Amino acid sequence: MTPAGWSAGFGERIEPESIVQDDSAVVAIENIIVEPPAEGVVVDPMAWFDSPGPFELEIGCGKGGFLLSRARAHPDVRLLGIEWANKYFRYCADRMARWGLSNVRVMRTDAKYFVMRHLPAGCVSVLHLYHPDPWPKKRHHKRRLVQDDFVEAAVRVLAPEGRLQVQSDHEEYFIQIRDLLGHRLELTEVAWDEAAPVADPEWRGTNYEIKYGREGRVIYRAAYCRREGRGVPAIASPPRCQRSPN
Repeated sequence: MTPAGWSAGFGERIEPESIVQDDSAVVAIENIIVEPPAEGVVVDPMAWFDSPGPFELEIGCGKGGFLLSRARAHPDVRLLGIEWANKYFRYCADRMARWGLSNVRVMRTDAKYFVMRHLPAGCVSVLHLYHPDPWPKKRHHKRRLVQDDFVEAAVRVLAPEGRLQVQSDHEEYFIQIRDLLGHRLELTEVAWDEAAPVADPEWRGTNYEIKYGREGRVIYRAAYCRREGRGVPAIASPPRCQRSPN
């Protein structure tokens, strides 16, 4: 059964990675894949990496386009991508391994459950949520990822001054997401911080962003910052937040 907020994603042809890296740079795929934690276990994300760094989470990483760009441009950042569709999960993990990216991990699990039950408070510096499944039929709205319980969990796991970045092509769902996030006193809406740095000239956007951009769809974006001093553990040298312009 597909978890809430996710589509199986089948029916799309996946071409093999066109860029083959030097064998000396390849990382074993076993070092990229992280097994879902057992019931009741709260993970330490830094235990997955050779050295600590700011921890970022992408929910619905798909083929790994964003993860690849982010990891290459920010080797100091530690990234976890969660993907439910098995073929995309395997493709993404293999892609990270071929590029020799030691600062990325990929997990196949129910992202909602993982955030709610397995992440410690205040551990995520940026939560990336790009094009979550809108489940457009009204009777399926209950399957949407962004509901009150997920928002509660997302706020809990964000570090002080941490960011939550949302992007969608579905206006009605985006309005719902903004409404839910806008009612949280712990969050302040801020100017959109481009996830793709200028340092990576190959970045063109997420797969959905590229696809829907070609179709002429409007892409909706919003970013939020976690305020300090509301029961979340402090972190060293947090990124400073600026309010979005009116």
